Amino acid sequence: MTKLADKITRIGNRAVKKAQCENIRQGLPNVYSINGNIIFVFPDGTVSNKYDFNQKDLPKNK
Repeated sequence: MTKLADKITRIGNRAVKKAQCENIRQGLPNVYSINGNIIFVFPDGTVSNKYDFNQKDLPKNK
C-alpha cells in the first residue's frame, strides 16, 4: 500500500475503535456482519445473532 492508503487505514481503524468503545460506554451492542450473518456483541461480552430492539432497553438521551 502507499503511504496515503496506510494513513487513511490507520485513521479509519482509530475511528472504528472509538465508535466501538462509545457503544460499550452507552450500553449498546457492537454489530458485525460475518459471512452475511448479523452478529451482536454486547457490552458484557456475550455474543448473539438476535437483539430485542425494545425501547425500554435503549439508553436515555442526556
